Amino acid sequence: MDEHRLGLKPIRRGQWVRKGHPFRVEVWPRYQWTWVFGFVRPTTGRVFFSLMPSVGLAEMATTLHAFARHVRAGPQRRVVLVLDGAGWHSGALDLPEGLHLVPLPAYSPELQPAERLWPLLDEPLVNRAVRDLDELEELICQRCRVLRTMRAEVRALTCFYWWRHLERAAPLLK
Repeated sequence: MDEHRLGLKPIRRGQWVRKGHPFRVEVWPRYQWTWVFGFVRPTTGRVFFSLMPSVGLAEMATTLHAFARHVRAGPQRRVVLVLDGAGWHSGALDLPEGLHLVPLPAYSPELQPAERLWPLLDEPLVNRAVRDLDELEELICQRCRVLRTMRAEVRALTCFYWWRHLERAAPLLK
């Protein structure tokens, strides 16, 4: 599980153009943001996303409860979430039954599978100016629906070599 900030400040990237043709991108930078919470199961490529207007303990609790309902976490189905060490993760959090949080070591984004979702999510927003947050959120929602169907690509990006060993050991951790 990880969170990603997207806003009206454009994401700019270089692009191939014919020699002698200028590369131009319309930009209209404004500083308004929305947040995407992303969950991924690396071994299957299944994803779950939640859009929030800001980030904090209340938004995280709301998202975790929605995720728990989605995966049917509870007394009979335990789900372990790996998350980074963001400072606001350490507060008192109302966890749904069946969810367990495991923090990663500090400064280790390379161990966070969900971190790899963000370049895929950003793709339709690159070199594009949007009118307002409503348009941005609609683009994000469309992309999240597409990413739900891209299981093989998501799995290839997020299933680190050690992750399969961890999932096989899960029954032993009960």
